[in-house]
Amino acid sequence: MTPSYILLYVADMPASRAFYDALLGLEPVEGAPTFSLYVLPNGLKFGLWTKDGVIPAATAPGGSEVGFPLGSDAEVDAVAENWAAQGVEIIQPPAEADFGRTFTAVDPDGHRLRVFHVSR
Repeated sequence: MTPSYILLYVADMPASRAFYDALLGLEPVEGAPTFSLYVLPNGLKFGLWTKDGVIPAATAPGGSEVGFPLGSDAEVDAVAENWAAQGVEIIQPPAEADFGRTFTAVDPDGHRLRVFHVSR
């Protein structure tokens, strides 16, 4: 089995939908008041589900991290600058890590968004 679907539980679907529409530059392929599904260019399905409707109940929103690999350190820095200009909260500015250049942002529910370039 190969995972091909990421689902994040969110508190406010309109806010999360607006955030990810802008961040991903995509419209969902499926949408409802409590659910949105994006299909990314690499085929990965990325869904948002209002946490109040999840069975069994979701108890820990914001407790995950989504990785965005890029091709260069310069791209990492450029995305950090672009996201900050859009008002995305950056909780770790671009920095060198053991694996390469990275920064971390958060979405409206506190899910971590790690952008990185592996160079080591």
